[in-house]
Formats: sequence, structure tokens, C-alpha cells
Amino acid sequence: MAGKMKVKRSDESFEARMARLEELVDKLESGELPLEEAVATFEEGVTLSKQLQEVLDAAERKIEVLLAKEGEAPVRKPFEADLGESDEEER
Repeated sequence: MAGKMKVKRSDESFEARMARLEELVDKLESGELPLEEAVATFEEGVTLSKQLQEVLDAAERKIEVLLAKEGEAPVRKPFEADLGESDEEER
């Protein structure tokens, strides 16, 4: 694919943009892209990554507002990213 790569629009769903980012990572990790295409792919990935981070930040702020008690700061708890892995370890 020659030329500039299409950057996904921010009106696409979070999941669609995340899937596209995963595709881009796979392409880059393959090591088979010509330099120009690899740079364009990386650029698209950076743009998508920033968009996705903005969506996650907005969701976090919304959740904090919803969970906050009147007049109190929201309680922050660490996110356990390996929730699904603990089930497999117990087996």
C-alpha cells in the first residue's frame, strides 16, 4: 500500500479503533513493511493511541463523578488488569 495511510476518524467506536490499532501493531511487528509504509503505519498508530487515551480519560472522569459522594473526593482504587488470569492460575 503506497502513499499516506488513512487515519481512523474519532467518530468510530472505541472498539473499532482499538482493533485497528492492534492491526497496525501486528503489521509493524512483522518487520515486513517498507520503511515509508512503516513510518506511516506508526504515525497512524500514534494518532489512534492518543484518541483512545482521550476516550479512556473521559470515561474515568465520568466514573469518578458518578461514584463521588456529595462534597467528597472520589476514591481511587488500582485497576487489576489481570482479572481473567487469576482464574486460570487457580486451576
